[in-house]
Amino acid sequence: MVAATRREAREHALSLTYEREVRAISAADLLADLPVAPDGYAVRLVTGIADHLAEIDDLLTRFSEHWTLDRMPVIDRTLLRLGTYELVHEAEIPTAVAISEAVELAKQYSTKDSGRFVNGLLSRIAIEVRPEEAAAS
Repeated sequence: MVAATRREAREHALSLTYEREVRAISAADLLADLPVAPDGYAVRLVTGIADHLAEIDDLLTRFSEHWTLDRMPVIDRTLLRLGTYELVHEAEIPTAVAISEAVELAKQYSTKDSGRFVNGLLSRIAIEVRPEEAAAS
């Protein structure tokens, strides 16, 4: 398989993480059922989100204003989990890249207001989890 770009890997991870949630199965079972293994970064995102789901959801719950996780559209919740995972656990990904990639996917796959929602929530989380970058900007 040809190595995917990071954007393609994120898009594939979004799809897989969405499927994992809708089907209520583990990341390992989902990945094992695939006919072709996804790009390594997509696998890292899918398994990382699953492994750190409680921590990620805690951050999303703390920083979302007037929204419970259950009330969020599944695609937005999935994108927020992906972006939060990258902010917390993928230190080599610049903050602006993690946020803008999630925003672009939200614009592509969700509602017209989702990009703004994802941007605002991930920006608040970034200030908490990457204060050194927030202080520099």
